[in-house]
Amino acid sequence: MMRIIFFSLSALLMLFWPVKALTEELPIFDAHIHYNQPDWSLYSPEKIFGFLDQAGVRWAIVSSTPDEGTLRLFGKGPKRIIPVLRPYRTQDDMGTWMKDSSILPYVEKRLERGIYRGIGEFHISHAEIDSSAVVRGFAEMAAARGLFLYTHTDESGVEKLLRLYPQVRILWAHAGMSATPQRIGQLLVTYQKLSAEISIRGDIAPGGRLDLAWRDLFLSYSDRFLIGSDTYVTSRWESFLAIHAEYRSWLSRLPREAAEKLAFRNALQLIGKGKPE
Repeated sequence: MMRIIFFSLSALLMLFWPVKALTEELPIFDAHIHYNQPDWSLYSPEKIFGFLDQAGVRWAIVSSTPDEGTLRLFGKGPKRIIPVLRPYRTQDDMGTWMKDSSILPYVEKRLERGIYRGIGEFHISHAEIDSSAVVRGFAEMAAARGLFLYTHTDESGVEKLLRLYPQVRILWAHAGMSATPQRIGQLLVTYQKLSAEISIRGDIAPGGRLDLAWRDLFLSYSDRFLIGSDTYVTSRWESFLAIHAEYRSWLSRLPREAAEKLAFRNALQLIGKGKPE
């Protein structure tokens, strides 16, 4: 009887322990980091890289207000940091950039550095997209330079961008923040240039348990999702390790191939690197 019990426990350990261990070993590509000016006095670049190392984050897409924050990290880790150009010179630009004619020459000038893989993250409502010459300029620059646009907008806004600028790849921050798995799936089917980043989505794994609708979505479109932390305020750095521990927890409930795609492969593909370095 004791042999049977021992065998049963051993079998259970073999089933579940390797999954957790393999997930802990996954390299992570954090697709949503900001290193904004308020962070600089509290967290040096060396401290930020310490957070990345502890969380197992091998690469990161970084956009910052101002862009100097991104350059500080890129200067310390050019093989790990993927710069994306945020069009906010100061926080005041967040609500006005789409109507500000000085933004386009600012962005165009900075893109001459040749280090950026995208433009964003920028916030915009669906009602502001049609009339914005700045958005149109971003789309033209992205198409000409092979960049993606990184937008924080709702489902109506992202669909409008995809319809107006079908030649441009779109990375959708937070998958719209509140869009349902069903609606996200519909958009992914319709628009092949769309990928979704899924930070700050408490509905994915409420209470630490992966929601079944989200799990089905990830399995159906495993090559279209990216994970991120979104350090939009300084206090988010205090939760950085916990955020990635939570990702690893529910990634362990996915098949290995799907988990790898969400953890890092999709982001590498987005920036044009097919294989990890």
